[in-house]
Amino acid sequence: MTPKVKVGIIGTGMISNAYIKGCQQSSILDLVACSDIYLDKARAMAEQYAIPHVYTVEELLADPDIQIVINLTIPKAHAPVAISAIEAGKHVYSEKPFAVTVEEGRRVLELARARGVLVGNSPETFLGISHQLCRKLIDEGVIGEPIAALASLAGRVDPGDPARDFMFQPGGGPMLDMGPYYFTDLVNMLGPIRRVTGQVRNTFPERTITYRGSERQLSVTIPTHLTGALDFVGGAVATVLMSFDMPGGHDIPRLQIYGSEGILDVPDPNLHGGPVRIRLHGKDWEEVAHPYKEGYFRGVGVEDLAYAIHEGRQPLASGELAEHVLEAMLAFEQSSSTGRHIDIQSRPQIPPLLPADRIWNF
Repeated sequence: MTPKVKVGIIGTGMISNAYIKGCQQSSILDLVACSDIYLDKARAMAEQYAIPHVYTVEELLADPDIQIVINLTIPKAHAPVAISAIEAGKHVYSEKPFAVTVEEGRRVLELARARGVLVGNSPETFLGISHQLCRKLIDEGVIGEPIAALASLAGRVDPGDPARDFMFQPGGGPMLDMGPYYFTDLVNMLGPIRRVTGQVRNTFPERTITYRGSERQLSVTIPTHLTGALDFVGGAVATVLMSFDMPGGHDIPRLQIYGSEGILDVPDPNLHGGPVRIRLHGKDWEEVAHPYKEGYFRGVGVEDLAYAIHEGRQPLASGELAEHVLEAMLAFEQSSSTGRHIDIQSRPQIPPLLPADRIWNF
């Protein structure tokens, strides 16, 4: 039996509930501590889930038994906290986005290589049953040669709770908040991105936010509507729309792949499962049956990182993959401001299609 790996969580906000539940049902992860800049929040989470230790961040990083730090801080803190964990000799798994600048992301990877530790990063939803099925259909040529793709997240989003204002600060916005799910899924299915062309705008620099019956003004200084195109190394081209500014909900497909022989309708990249539909040339839409068993939990990327430590390999939801996605997402604003295509420098190793018995048994 593979020995358990001790884990500590930094950041006990909303998403930590899902990670804690995932860790506690894992056969290889042993969640022993949690921390937050607000220790009362960490204490409440530890009491709710019977986590043995509540630490300051410094105490957690100093604990020699903790091998993996799960970094669930706000986006602008992802890279600094990851760097602190790496400097303490810990492997680290962070929530998305990988960092808020390309330079920060590269620094994390360089330091991890120098210190001999592994870096993983959310999202891991591309490892879910539906997205693995989509990858399988593409790899088997069911829709022919991939020609194009459409990725869209379109709606009107406001933070409401002041604790969610970070979504409209550097590191937030529709691209860095939701884009990682879409871009990671696209890279998993179509391979690395070669070039980005983008246009962006900040539609509502001042937003009136209503929360619990009162109104307040929120200044927004980042793009909240981004659109453009991705050119993939393999030849496919994707059209992308990421917007927090469009009222009326999501009326266009979230993610579709267009091949020479048919169309693949991919379920919500933010979820592990969901119906997979295909429409071959001259035929009607049909749903494709899953060859995989159901069941999944947020944080399986951390579980795979633990196995990667034992097996001496890179994690599937790797830092290299996340850094590539970050570079492509940030290129939209760079392209818009300079009026030119942006070549993407990174070329991550794309995780292999997982065998059916591997998806749920890391």
